[in-house]
Amino acid sequence: TIVLAGLAGLVAGAMSMAAGEYVSVQSQKDTEQADLAQEANELKNNFDYERQELAAIYRERGLSEKLADQVATELMEHDALGAHARDELGLHEISRARPMQAAYSSAAAFSVGAGLPLVTALLLPQAWLFTGVIAMTLLALVILGSLAAWTGGASIVRGASRVLIWGALAMAATSLIGHFFFK
Repeated sequence: TIVLAGLAGLVAGAMSMAAGEYVSVQSQKDTEQADLAQEANELKNNFDYERQELAAIYRERGLSEKLADQVATELMEHDALGAHARDELGLHEISRARPMQAAYSSAAAFSVGAGLPLVTALLLPQAWLFTGVIAMTLLALVILGSLAAWTGGASIVRGASRVLIWGALAMAATSLIGHFFFK
């Protein structure tokens, strides 16, 4: 029964993480699209003001007035909305919100993290089950936290510690709640 509960928890957790991530990133995407629509409208209604606004951004970044005006003019002749999206709104194609990609990544990460303790529960004898699952879960948290920090170029110790601490707190809270309801 613990394996079935673990499998149900894995599926439910992966779906929940995917759904939450999708909704969050889709909201971000909606905001980006609304910002782009507003910017397109502003370009349509007041092109020269928008060119001046773009030139001011370049002056703030250190370009001379003449060069900033020239860059703004040439970029707006080529792709006015793209220039404003990038330099005024901070939107870049590589960092655009992708809800489905985020949902799949979140579900996969959750499944890997939940799968390791589940496999441990399948392989260990009953007498070692409680301690073994806790140990494997803590080890998995350290490994996944380290991997996430390493791929992001952050401190591995800090990343592993953060994931371990929050994961252990979540495990403790879940165990405590379960203890009160299932004495």
